[in-house]
Amino acid sequence: MKYKTLSLSAISLLSSFAAVTASASDLCNVAEADRQPVEALQSRLESEGWEVRKIKVDEGCYEAYAINTEGQRVEAYFNPQTFELIRSEVD
Repeated sequence: MKYKTLSLSAISLLSSFAAVTASASDLCNVAEADRQPVEALQSRLESEGWEVRKIKVDEGCYEAYAINTEGQRVEAYFNPQTFELIRSEVD
């Protein structure tokens, strides 16, 4: 019986660790209910002079493909709750 209890505890601990590791892999860890609409991000970027090509969810963030005000192609990640710029790459 001791071994069975120990085994169940070890399995429980490992599955908890796996769940934490899986959620920690997201760059933006925001609950679905706390996300702003994608359209709101698109409107904000367009009002700042960006030409938005596409916005999708990647690593929990909103990933925008756009042309910035300098005419450069941009791939940018935004926090879906605050629209804070997380990272961007310019081509």
